[in-house]
Amino acid sequence: MQQPSVPPTAPSFDERLTAPRSWWVIVALLGLSGGLIMFPLGTVPTFVGLIAAAALAAVAVSSYGSARIRVVAGSLVAADARIPVSALGVPEALDAEEARAWRTHKADPRAFMVMRSYVPTAVRVEVTDPADPTPYVYLSTRDPQGLVAALEAARSDASAA
Repeated sequence: MQQPSVPPTAPSFDERLTAPRSWWVIVALLGLSGGLIMFPLGTVPTFVGLIAAAALAAVAVSSYGSARIRVVAGSLVAADARIPVSALGVPEALDAEEARAWRTHKADPRAFMVMRSYVPTAVRVEVTDPADPTPYVYLSTRDPQGLVAALEAARSDASAA
């Protein structure tokens, strides 16, 4: 039996950097706070305050946690950026300590970063395009080896074509 071929537009890596569960507890507490603030005004305003505060907090947490990193069709798609793998150098998987260093004292303000402090590991990739002033791309990821493998596979596919 033959394996079905993967369409060229299927992502070889796809990760959504969702917010941790503890943040959703904070959302619930903010909703409770909104209800308590409105409590002196009566029952209906209490429920309106609870629902409104929880909804606003949920939208904020959900939008912050919606960052997505993909390697698809010869490009690295991270948040709003789409970078062809031909413009990237060799990817480097960073452990928690090295990732923290690149987020802090080693960081270059010109770099493109998709950082999430609750994700301890990352991948750093040099930008090799001479017309681009961005020195490197820093991406928080829970699977740095998977992202590195996907980027290297995309680079080898791009160079073979």
